[in-house]
Amino acid sequence: MKLHTYPDYNTMSKAVADLIVTLVNQKPNALICFPSGDSPTGLLSYLVQYANHGLVNFSQTNFVGLDEWVGLDRTNDGSCTYFLEKHFFTPLNISANKKKFFNAVADDLDAECQAMNKHIDKLGGLDMMVVGVGLNGHIGLNEPGADFHSYAHHSTLAPITIEVAQKYFTTDTVLTEGITLGLRHLTEASVPVLIASGSKKAPIIAQALQGCVTSDIPASIFKTLQYAQVFLDEAAAAELSLTV
Repeated sequence: MKLHTYPDYNTMSKAVADLIVTLVNQKPNALICFPSGDSPTGLLSYLVQYANHGLVNFSQTNFVGLDEWVGLDRTNDGSCTYFLEKHFFTPLNISANKKKFFNAVADDLDAECQAMNKHIDKLGGLDMMVVGVGLNGHIGLNEPGADFHSYAHHSTLAPITIEVAQKYFTTDTVLTEGITLGLRHLTEASVPVLIASGSKKAPIIAQALQGCVTSDIPASIFKTLQYAQVFLDEAAAAELSLTV
């Protein structure tokens, strides 16, 4: 694991975007996983700018979404898919056959998970998997207690996840389950990337990166990942010791 710390969110976001551009310029048909939410907004904005200025071409690149709220259609403006479409795929007119998201309203969620697993395998595995971290240490919607060896799955959301998620919706929204790539996908990705910003994330970042590796804090898996890259702003890194 390699740790990178930046003065602020903007410079951190640019650094992650630069890493992605380097990958795509070296391997145009790379398979990349993007998360949704506050953390990736900046890096996605940079990627759109870079593409519009001809610094990178995503026309051959393949993408998968990290997760989704079970029961929400992708057109719901609080859905993870809607976020990614709005901030990245629509501005760059990414072809439908180059992106795959979970269908969180599917009748058979287990089949949906298997379809995602097979899609990733067919494309040769993830070249880069970018994730954020929840206040309880979740990765994607792998909540505390998640199996480190799991592939895509659906599971019950933690109360804190449900509470924090309400900020993405214009009205109170009932959330109970999530569907997500698994932590096994993270361990198998060529480059696992963790991004976090803000003082609210400082305690869980310190626990995850300085404490024991435990399924109680899914983000602690990063301590076991040799090629992982962790990008933090100074606020998120504030409780880390200098030895990390």
